[in-house]
Amino acid sequence: MAKVLLVDDEANIIDVSKRYLERDGFQVITASDGEEAMCLWRTEAPDLLVLDLMMPKKDGFQVFQEIRHEDDVPIIILTARCEEMDRLVGLTMGADDYLTKPFSPRELVLRAQTILRRVAIGRGKKPTSFDQLKYGPLHIDSDKRMVQINQQLINLTAKEFDLLWLLASHPKQVFSRNQLLERIWDFEYEGDTTTVTVHIRRLREKIEELPSKPRYIQTVWGIGYKFEGDDDS
Repeated sequence: MAKVLLVDDEANIIDVSKRYLERDGFQVITASDGEEAMCLWRTEAPDLLVLDLMMPKKDGFQVFQEIRHEDDVPIIILTARCEEMDRLVGLTMGADDYLTKPFSPRELVLRAQTILRRVAIGRGKKPTSFDQLKYGPLHIDSDKRMVQINQQLINLTAKEFDLLWLLASHPKQVFSRNQLLERIWDFEYEGDTTTVTVHIRRLREKIEELPSKPRYIQTVWGIGYKFEGDDDS
């Protein structure tokens, strides 16, 4: 599990970004100022930093320079929309990527996955397996958003894929219908949980040999759903 150090002095950015990263399999530690970030970097040895440039006590530029002096850990910088020069300076200093506030937390997750995969390949290591899952004949590729069964492509809608990926990347973990609504239809979504039931039914019809006796997506009566299967990846 890749570890991310998320550094920002805005509590709402920390909260939402942390939840999105964690739901996609990252371990997340957080800091709200530059001094705390330096302490956590030394003690936790994260695989990736997400670093705001404008912070109290010690700003992101100082943190960036101190870390880069000792380590080549990948860094994504966060900047406000008006700070174009800061972005250019950050990239010149050696940042791996940047995001402009306000940003989509989903985009942050995708940027983090891409950078860590690229770093792993560059160091001659097998890329972290958070982008691909294999359960028997079922193969799920998050990077390509592709699902295959016995090497046959299965066409899923965007929500069906997101739902399958969430369940399959957390095998045996039980999710309530409300939790699935929050995670797949965003945290602010207000809707009927039958939306989840309908999507689960459609998903089973596409990936299960016998939808009435599902192998993969199991119903936990009175609670919600979980994914079952032996990971062959």
